[in-house]
Amino acid sequence: MKNHFLQLHLLTSYPPANLNRDDLGRPKTAVMGGALRLRVSSQSLKRAWRTSEVFESALSGHRGTRTKEMGLSIYKDLLGRGVSEKQAKEWTKPIAAVFGKSKNADENNSLQELEIQQLAHFSPEEREAVERLTAAVAERGSGPSEEELQLLRSDIRASDIALFGRMLADSPSHNVEAAAQVAHALAVHRCQVEEDFFTAVDDLNKGEEDMGAGHIGETEFGAAVFYLYLCIDRQLLLDNLQGDRELTNRTLCALVECAATVAPTGKQNSFASRAYASYILAEKGDRQPRSLSVAFLDPVSGSGMMAGAIEKMNEAVQGIDTVYGPCATVRAELNALSVDGSLEAIQQFAIKN
Repeated sequence: MKNHFLQLHLLTSYPPANLNRDDLGRPKTAVMGGALRLRVSSQSLKRAWRTSEVFESALSGHRGTRTKEMGLSIYKDLLGRGVSEKQAKEWTKPIAAVFGKSKNADENNSLQELEIQQLAHFSPEEREAVERLTAAVAERGSGPSEEELQLLRSDIRASDIALFGRMLADSPSHNVEAAAQVAHALAVHRCQVEEDFFTAVDDLNKGEEDMGAGHIGETEFGAAVFYLYLCIDRQLLLDNLQGDRELTNRTLCALVECAATVAPTGKQNSFASRAYASYILAEKGDRQPRSLSVAFLDPVSGSGMMAGAIEKMNEAVQGIDTVYGPCATVRAELNALSVDGSLEAIQQFAIKN
């Protein structure tokens, strides 16, 4: 495929938010260039994208299911088909084990051994194959054969698995190399995590005995302009989707729209921090990809934060191109500040050879 790699660089400004929390409930952070930055993890972004309405609308029927509990689903299906509990458990184990190592038996949970130890991402084709095998063993009254278990490995046409990959340590033959690499989104400037002290008032408390609030608490938040970088191997995506170019194009368009418009849903009801990307630089070419995060090694400062970030990004592009030669064959931009470009134009750029 011509122009093997598609790279996306996005700048998005979020107002006070807590999009992606750590184990203490604080917004995630990282130190870069000696400055504290707010961060949104790659895992959080990919989860938000693949479960979004954008993905569902564009790629209905081509999204996978990530779960440890496929064995429980098989077991319940067999019970519903009149199979005894003992046989249902016996037949479920080898089917579930195709996709990962089973959990150990637990005397307090008789069904735990039907689950697998690791989350597995099942494509729609694999789920259908599992359902067909479940129906077949129930109908004939005997467990699955080795040949039938091997046939559960189907050609994948799930866009999210093709994009973000799948790794099963206990079943490496089912691994899928990710076609998309997604960086953690980082603030382009110095940040600080702030605390919001809040109270909840008891509507029926008239202050006759206690004038205090019904509840008090704290929540933490931050605001930032984030830089997000994605690199997509378009040829690998096409290969992962079994050469289906139409589905590949739909997948690329959905990914572009998600990256520009979809954020993690953390604390959205409290902050309503929804935002679209103000700037997108899209690049295609065959050279070794590179991020432009170096543009923000020195934090952006002063007024005009978004305009300053755009300027620093473009300076980084020019500097790298000058010393290494052009790093992309073609480029396209969307700039909401200067009202240049469009999301549709970026999508068409992404799919064009």
